[in-house]
Amino acid sequence: MPDELQREEKQTMSETKEPPEQMQDMGRDWNYHPDLPLQNPSIFQWPPNPAFLIRWLMRNWLTLSERVLMLGLALVLWWVFYPSVETAQSFAIGWILQVWLVNFVMIFTVAGGLHWYFYMRRGQGKKLKFERREQGRNNKLWDFSDQVKDNMFWSLGSGVLQLTGFQVLTMWLMANGYTPMITFAENPIWFLALLVIIPMWSAFHFYWVHRLLHQPFLYKRVHSLHHRNVNIGPWSGFAMHPIEHFIYLTTLCIHWVVAIHPIHLYFHIVFQGPGAAMTHTGYEDLLIKDKRWLALGTFYHQLHHRYYECNYGNQEMPWDRWFGTFHDGSDEATAETRARKKRMFG
Repeated sequence: MPDELQREEKQTMSETKEPPEQMQDMGRDWNYHPDLPLQNPSIFQWPPNPAFLIRWLMRNWLTLSERVLMLGLALVLWWVFYPSVETAQSFAIGWILQVWLVNFVMIFTVAGGLHWYFYMRRGQGKKLKFERREQGRNNKLWDFSDQVKDNMFWSLGSGVLQLTGFQVLTMWLMANGYTPMITFAENPIWFLALLVIIPMWSAFHFYWVHRLLHQPFLYKRVHSLHHRNVNIGPWSGFAMHPIEHFIYLTTLCIHWVVAIHPIHLYFHIVFQGPGAAMTHTGYEDLLIKDKRWLALGTFYHQLHHRYYECNYGNQEMPWDRWFGTFHDGSDEATAETRARKKRMFG
């Protein structure tokens, strides 16, 4: 096992303050976890299950879900805060700076708001919190010896800058007719279908670039920065090495060839930026008066941050199950994942 992974294993042990022999049974060392083993919630099932698909659509689009909130934010950004696409016909510091500022405030507000509520105000204590541990402090593993400050630096620095860069270029292409555009009035079916397709495309793209980033050369030099966050929090979702930010955000290049409306671009921007903070909250749901109101993080991805070489995608796409990288939360899956890690890194 290379020095990078040895260091991360030591970090996990030191933060949990448990002896090495107990670390062999990490699968039971959770503050909270859903029913295990994890089941298959993907809509890509065979034979097709129409009833399941209808329930999935209703849960994601006809309730107060992450996607509905992100679409609402995209609509507000389009209507009020982002410059019009027509403004982007030529590059100018004014509108580019406006896009950067809006993105900076958006990431700061979403990630910062979630961090304040869950980790500073402790709005629901440790109810539905996966990890027992708190965010890391006084540890030289982190820039500034602080996990949150480290993650804020990378999220608000390289993250916002590159998110803005991809957005500015796409807006310029749209404004100059280099990429096709649609309106709701002209094509309402495709307009609505794209809102469903974009998260699926993002999940598809994420799995494959994530597998790439876990190849030893890129992992040790690039992706390990994100994986310093064994115990994740809202600020860790968008905290990445600049090279990883670029690879991660190439998902937005789909808008260079597919006919879209600016709302679709902004929805995708929100999904990749603030959406990463939401899925890395470290809690499964937001509770209000002990009732689950909003799904946030997933144990599926929490397992990835603890065991690394598993669950590269998300629950919506079937790739981890199809290609043998699925960790269902069981001790058997942990043993298989550790064996795969040793094969990969020697």
